Amino acid sequence: MNAAARVVDATKRFGSTQALDGLNLEIAAGRVTALLGSNGAGKTTTISMLLGLTSPDSGQVELFGRSPHEVTARQRMGVMLQSAVLPETLRVGELLTLTRAYYPRPAPFDQIAQTAGITDLLHRLYGRLSGGQQRRVQFALSLCGNPDLLCLDEPTVGLDTESRASVWQAIRSRVSDGCAVLLTTHYLEEAEALADRVAVIVRGRVVMTGTVDEVRALSTAGRIRCITTLSTEAVAKWQGVDTVTRAGEYLQLETAVTEKIVQRLFQADPSLSALEVRRGGLAEALSRISAEELQ
Repeated sequence: MNAAARVVDATKRFGSTQALDGLNLEIAAGRVTALLGSNGAGKTTTISMLLGLTSPDSGQVELFGRSPHEVTARQRMGVMLQSAVLPETLRVGELLTLTRAYYPRPAPFDQIAQTAGITDLLHRLYGRLSGGQQRRVQFALSLCGNPDLLCLDEPTVGLDTESRASVWQAIRSRVSDGCAVLLTTHYLEEAEALADRVAVIVRGRVVMTGTVDEVRALSTAGRIRCITTLSTEAVAKWQGVDTVTRAGEYLQLETAVTEKIVQRLFQADPSLSALEVRRGGLAEALSRISAEELQ
């Protein structure tokens, strides 16, 4: 599969801080790659290298097979950073017109506005918009160059549920057209909904890559919820039960041996009802991976 960008054995140090330590990452065309990790893991430094804002001390960074410092390579990229400072006295339509002028083959004006859901904001001053509306405008600006690679750093922070769903749909549309997407997000449900591949970064190294299901499978935690007359005290004593709580009539517990505990619940309480079983999610898997790497 064609790679829109590659980072190979990259290292980067800022004073006494080792930001990247032999990081390897490949961003495939027509796929969403989610780069996940805790604050300080190296995500921002990786993005800065892809943008040509900083260079590795050693290793290689390629953008469409070229250096990120080449303008022609960067013009094929759209970027939405976690925070952005834009002229507050310009109207939204003026910002789009200005940004489109930087690219040799910009996307159509009306298409950008419709995709980002900002058609009703075009005549508004950017500085008069709410935080969520400004984020939607920033997303629109990332689409102006008709990019082959979208770099989205926490793209839905501050958005309401409807706006977030709209951005997700726009991302999926770009991917279906062959665009590569690098996504960083603390909303793990966002990564689960969008990502084709997940790269887990710890202390400046990618320590795990795979599909969402492959990464999630590393979590041993399972969650069980049911209505039962069994007491929390009694269930807490069972071997394999990690935590037990009660919320109203529901008993909730976590365990690494889900099937075994479900069988025992039915044996202990044949009248048990409203059973729900959930496997561990990305959050549990990431916590386990990070804990193992930091030992």
